[in-house]
Amino acid sequence: MDKENTTHDNWFRERLLKRFTDYIKIDTTSDRHSQSQPTTPGQLELAEKLFGELKNFSLADLELGAGGFLFATLPANLPLGSKEPPVIGFIAHLDTSEAAPGKDIRAQLHEDYNGGVIKLKDGVVLDPDEFPDLLDYRGDTVITSDGTTLLGADDKAGIAEIMTAVEYLQSHKEIKHGNIQIIFTPDEEQGLSMERFPMEKVKAEYCYTLDGGKEGTIEDECFEAYKAELIFRGISIHPGDARGKLVNAIEMVNSFLTLLPQAESAQATDERYGFYFPLEIKGSPEEAELLLYLRDFEREVVKRRIEAVKTFAQSVEAAYPGGKVTVNVKKQYSNMLQHLRKVPEVTALLEEAIRESGIEPQTEIVRGGTDGARLSELGVPTPNVFAGGFNFHSRKEWVPLSAMVRATKTVINLSRLWAERA
Repeated sequence: MDKENTTHDNWFRERLLKRFTDYIKIDTTSDRHSQSQPTTPGQLELAEKLFGELKNFSLADLELGAGGFLFATLPANLPLGSKEPPVIGFIAHLDTSEAAPGKDIRAQLHEDYNGGVIKLKDGVVLDPDEFPDLLDYRGDTVITSDGTTLLGADDKAGIAEIMTAVEYLQSHKEIKHGNIQIIFTPDEEQGLSMERFPMEKVKAEYCYTLDGGKEGTIEDECFEAYKAELIFRGISIHPGDARGKLVNAIEMVNSFLTLLPQAESAQATDERYGFYFPLEIKGSPEEAELLLYLRDFEREVVKRRIEAVKTFAQSVEAAYPGGKVTVNVKKQYSNMLQHLRKVPEVTALLEEAIRESGIEPQTEIVRGGTDGARLSELGVPTPNVFAGGFNFHSRKEWVPLSAMVRATKTVINLSRLWAERA
């Protein structure tokens, strides 16, 4: 867009700020214990709001399912007789993480940020000494929560960017593009979105998730992800008569956790090193449950972790005669790199779109997962694009407004580049 001298930064900033601050007011915290679809009502509330906005844009194939999946298509505006480019899609997720409070989010706008320490409520502090990326946004508008909640830039920044790009393309018919599918998904944070995803509604040949972090980054590789659900069964009896009889399931869980190598924990690893991550424990002396995430970038290594978990479980059983440990392992998603390598143009055009926005792209790995990982595995190659935020899933989450503008321009540039490529 900058290349064609069609940018209007104030227009982008005003619309992005309004959309983003409106969207984060809706509590869309997902709930892994809920059996509802989506798992929380706020996600459907946000989806309905977006449905109304998209309807005003007169998009085609507009559909909101009861499960919270929202689809729409921005029709092509190519000259008659032009070669049709592949349908591309842009995706963002409706929910926010339950790792930090997500209700009653109050956006704080730090306009013309001076590079100093940002002090929020409850002792939450954003210090450039700890977060040096803040210094790159002196003079910009930095958006945070008030410190009592997360911000919700993951992924409402992505939603706002896609919606603003659609509005821009609708009002600037001189920018030619093919058919563009817009997809908003529920419960991405719980890994449920792709389990329930209606693949039959996907028209896009290639997609891009607006769910990344730092400005200018492309994420084309993620974990091989599994979860292990362990059930520890003990033998309950009154503690006064417990000698030689009681097998305490809670103690069994504790013994299991001590067997996990600390050097392979989430807090001890970075870059391409995977981990074991205990996520939740619940239960009683008679029966306890443990949810454990297993992560690595190489399939063989994560399989080694699965076998180690089973061995640790057997060791606990041996140490607690009469006790029993059941291990249920389930795959969550695969490393998307193997699928993206087959279609290098998907990432190449993304790199070009970012360059045209005025910044050099940087390719990074995702130490996590996105909807794009599972979608790539299902046959729709989908890299992850920056949405601009930092410190996701925490009260220290923040996003610079200029990064959101650049992400929006990247979506617009991509839409045009795919048409030109055809």
